[in-house]
Amino acid sequence: MVTTIKVLEIIASPLVALIIGILFLGLFRKMMARIQWRYGPPLIQPVIDLVRLFSQRGFSHGAIFDMGIIISLAGTLVLILFIPIGGMCPLESTGGLLVILYVMLFAPIGIALSGGGGVNPNISIGISRKLILTLSYEVPFIFIILALMSYYRSISIVEIVNAQAHFRWSLFSPLFLSGVAYFMILPAMLGIRPFDIAGAPQEISSGAYVEYGGKYLAFAKIEHALALFIIIALFVNLFLGGGNLLTFLLKMLAVFVTGVFIHAVFPRFRIEQATKYLWFWPTIISFISLIFIQLIRWQNG
Repeated sequence: MVTTIKVLEIIASPLVALIIGILFLGLFRKMMARIQWRYGPPLIQPVIDLVRLFSQRGFSHGAIFDMGIIISLAGTLVLILFIPIGGMCPLESTGGLLVILYVMLFAPIGIALSGGGGVNPNISIGISRKLILTLSYEVPFIFIILALMSYYRSISIVEIVNAQAHFRWSLFSPLFLSGVAYFMILPAMLGIRPFDIAGAPQEISSGAYVEYGGKYLAFAKIEHALALFIIIALFVNLFLGGGNLLTFLLKMLAVFVTGVFIHAVFPRFRIEQATKYLWFWPTIISFISLIFIQLIRWQNG
């Protein structure tokens, strides 16, 4: 019986993540259109785009080009299995925050490998920007994860979520500064303005994705939808207490809408501006939070 439930969770978790991620992509375009006084495309436009792309012919630049997007998508799918989604967490007993940190690197590495086979100057620029941006937000993100593990004395994300039951959210605890730091790097992790640098269509023709077409671009869009879900879901689980499926999705929606408004207000950073920002305020705040948590542990023995 337990095995059957786990199998169903392994199937259901990526499916829920994909549906919500695609819905968020459609909602993102609709909200941006309304903010700009346009009508905008329908909410199901991402679904229409995926159907159209899968019906088109894509061009490959070799085995590395093909394998890169597969590695990126596979890493993202595996990552979903470690994240609680409304009580579902298929691999809760086989991993934790440290595993999540490692697996999160698969997506950018896969895109970099794929782009290496594309032989396009825009791809090289986009990949370099993506990797620099990833390195920049990984520093405060690691401090945030260390603070969480120290405060809750656990590497298990499920245990951290359970410890926040009955509105004992991390965001309203001694981890408040870590939550602020996470929210400050959230746009960079999502790749929205002011951090939509790696795929800026006005500058580098979507960067690493410029040579994608047909099924390759469809897989890239699916990976983007899943990554959008994962990053917001991590914030909700780590700082807003997770919850059952309904409350979990409502919290995700609130965080997502806030991100859309940030995207609508701010202009795009240059890569050096983004790096300077991420290595300054979020890093300082997350490091101070980590030191504060260590002092609390030292006082409590």
